[in-house]
Amino acid sequence: MKTENLMEIEKNKLRSAYIHIPFCKKICSYCDFCKVFYDDKKAKKYISALEKEILTSYKNEPLETIYVGGGSPSSLSIENLNNLFKVLKRLKLKDSYEFTFECNYEDITDQLLLLLKKNRVNRLSIGLQTFNSKYEKILNKKIDKDLMIKNVNLCKEYFNNVNVDLIYALPDEKMDDLENDLNEIIKLNVNHISTYALIIEEHTILYVNNFKELNDDAQSKMYYKIVEKLKSNGYVHYEISNFSKPGFSSCHNLAYWNNYRYYGFGAGASGFINNIRYDNTKSVDNYINGKRIVYKEKINKKTEINDYVMLSLRKINGIDKLSFKNKYNKRIEDVFDYKKLVDDKLLMENKNNLFIPSDKLFVSNEIIIRLLDSYILNK
Repeated sequence: MKTENLMEIEKNKLRSAYIHIPFCKKICSYCDFCKVFYDDKKAKKYISALEKEILTSYKNEPLETIYVGGGSPSSLSIENLNNLFKVLKRLKLKDSYEFTFECNYEDITDQLLLLLKKNRVNRLSIGLQTFNSKYEKILNKKIDKDLMIKNVNLCKEYFNNVNVDLIYALPDEKMDDLENDLNEIIKLNVNHISTYALIIEEHTILYVNNFKELNDDAQSKMYYKIVEKLKSNGYVHYEISNFSKPGFSSCHNLAYWNNYRYYGFGAGASGFINNIRYDNTKSVDNYINGKRIVYKEKINKKTEINDYVMLSLRKINGIDKLSFKNKYNKRIEDVFDYKKLVDDKLLMENKNNLFIPSDKLFVSNEIIIRLLDSYILNK
């Protein structure tokens, strides 16, 4: 078989599956994901629709990662969780795999954790967001610091691989507020931490109530404080927003950042199969009624290269030059004229990698746009 064909087969290999569970017991004011209030009967119908999609689309590949997100997957009743895992057993896993399940900290019990462990889950992601109770009303989210600490520690009794989420740049948040949140998260001693600046998206409660994001200067200072604090406490900064203890980076998210192919199952899910990106409907009712895919796009070579570059530059190590050449049979310098970006110290390169310097990560979007604009392959 020709080298080009082998490269194409390897590139199009499906490695991961994302499963979206859109149900929540409470709708947070900042959430822009597909979500509805939990209804037991609707959830049961939804899981049946999920099974139909998997039966239709899944081609029996052994997967490296599965990620069950939401919404709040842990909001499902025990009966519906068992129904869900019966469906997910259809997905084969490689011997070495990562299977992440998102939990609302209020839902965590011994019973839930035992059920997850019994059903192949080996990684948890818990959306703490903040320990600061002054944000309870603004975020429309119960903030019980003692329960957060108790339940994260309970998770660690069952699972070694636990992620917690932190949101920063909250309305009127001060550096002292952030420091307090960071100190509490570090004390939890989990193996992975994801951090996100608050973005006020259209159609969220915060947007409707006319809240404003903190200015870029304040956000930048908070971002670099997070980086400094977590790195000094033993966390590896491996992606713009993500930190892990050595050996605990998120395999599933790295699949996205390496532009691998993946299934997206459920309402609001997106997938990338062969050279086609697709989005499922965000309407739970339409999804239950079998009206699934609402958008498809066949990705041409230039778009795929641009996507690969954009996603790879989210990683602290940036673009692996040899991987780029193996994927596209071109050196990256033959595709992009990025010398000025290097001269301006907006990009750095060594023998193996092209990457954004640590002091420019907060403005990574602008740098990536300039690099994509330097595309020269077809000129």
